[in-house]
Amino acid sequence: MAKALIFLAEGHEEVEMLTVVDLLRRAKIEIAMVSITGNKQVTSSHGVTLVADALIEEVDFDAADMLILPGGMPGTLNLKAHKQLGEQLCRFAQEGKWLAAVCAAPTVLGDLGILEGHKATCFPGFVDKLVCGQYVKQPVVVDGKVITSRGMGTCIEFGLQIITALADAETAEQVRTSIIYQDQYDE
Repeated sequence: MAKALIFLAEGHEEVEMLTVVDLLRRAKIEIAMVSITGNKQVTSSHGVTLVADALIEEVDFDAADMLILPGGMPGTLNLKAHKQLGEQLCRFAQEGKWLAAVCAAPTVLGDLGILEGHKATCFPGFVDKLVCGQYVKQPVVVDGKVITSRGMGTCIEFGLQIITALADAETAEQVRTSIIYQDQYDE
């Protein structure tokens, strides 16, 4: 079974994080919410306090297949400033493992040089800060083993693309149908 880790920093965007967690758990993909703060209780950019599954110091990165970064401010800046997380993101990129980031968080990957030569997308207000091969204005962009997305409004598509990467398109379609996302009505 595939395993993903999603990282919580103070000021993360809670809907971006929870949408991905919810969708992956519906797909029976193991995903752990990991705090980088030293505390399992982490407060989002909109004042919602969530309880992480683990602290970054407790995580077995070797057992993970994908690392995921939600956006939000100042969450993205806090992710960017975390040395251990940055080292693991670079290691995953070097080993050809999956990475995913949404909203402002693709700038974390860009600043680490991971998006060099890659197509990527991000929140419109961060396009000028996105260091990548080519910015693409699409809800979700997959280039190699990197998935990027634009923001909270694209998180269902982002989560479904992550499911496709870690499981398959059939599983993603089953989840999409079960949540009635972009359902076609015969009325």
